[in-house]
Amino acid sequence: MHPESQTTRNVSSLKPNDGWRVWWMLLRPHTLTAAFVPVMIGTLLALLENSLHIGLFLAMLLASILIQSATNMFNEYFDYKRGLDTKESVGIGGAIVRNGIKPKTVLYLGFSFFGISIILGVYICLLSSWWIAVVGLICMAAGYFYTGGPIPIAYTPFGELMSGFFMGVIIILISFFIQTGTITFTTVLHSIPIAITIAAILLANNIRDLDGDKKNGRKTLAILIGRQKAIILLAGMFITAYLFILFMILFGYTTWWSFLVLLSIPKATFAVKQFIGKTKPIEMMPAMKATAETNTLFGFLLSIGLFIQFITL
Repeated sequence: MHPESQTTRNVSSLKPNDGWRVWWMLLRPHTLTAAFVPVMIGTLLALLENSLHIGLFLAMLLASILIQSATNMFNEYFDYKRGLDTKESVGIGGAIVRNGIKPKTVLYLGFSFFGISIILGVYICLLSSWWIAVVGLICMAAGYFYTGGPIPIAYTPFGELMSGFFMGVIIILISFFIQTGTITFTTVLHSIPIAITIAAILLANNIRDLDGDKKNGRKTLAILIGRQKAIILLAGMFITAYLFILFMILFGYTTWWSFLVLLSIPKATFAVKQFIGKTKPIEMMPAMKATAETNTLFGFLLSIGLFIQFITL
């Protein structure tokens, strides 16, 4: 049995008295690296400009993780309210329908995370700019309306674009700006491949859930173009991310150390191959996991390259 399949069964059997494991799975920890990595990269790029405030870094990191966690809470709540989550659903979501967590508890927890993020945002603004408050509120609104509101973003073909833009581009730019007080073209370029790999996580999720989403009226990108073309698009996104790193190296926007990201190619290749010929969600869980791991590995390797660049200056 594949480890991911075992994980899915274990999660399905969790009960409220299983304590921290239920709540940990409710956070959907595999998504949290998509919040951690962009903050790391934005801060490391600021470090290359000889600018680093540890307090701002830690506040930004925690706020980013809390906003992502809150988004996961809202996803859990609204999927339950719309009848998308059942006891038979595949994945580590479904704490409400499978583990007996009260819906309002999940919703209030999401808003509590937003509240803490706002407090952290005030601290960040006091040490940088109050324009960050505007951008931060927009990010939180995007997190809520991803599955909330009358027309959730997750029900449209724009989910991948929005997740990549906000979690990749915006978070990296904010992390850099609060340290340096400016935005550079180099920072924007570095945010693009990260945004692509983050968007790939959502595309992989939508490929896995394609049949169920179609039955429930969603119109995701994977549904519009079909499973096979969506798998080809996923492969194309990975290829584009790697080629973008090559572009930055050749034109002097980063050093050859950034080629460390190539070490994540086997994981990306595995993710794409595991989707081919699969139609059942449980069969595609290894591909979904590998896609998330590709994002994590890609981001950490790029971070290592930037740090080596800093210490060798």
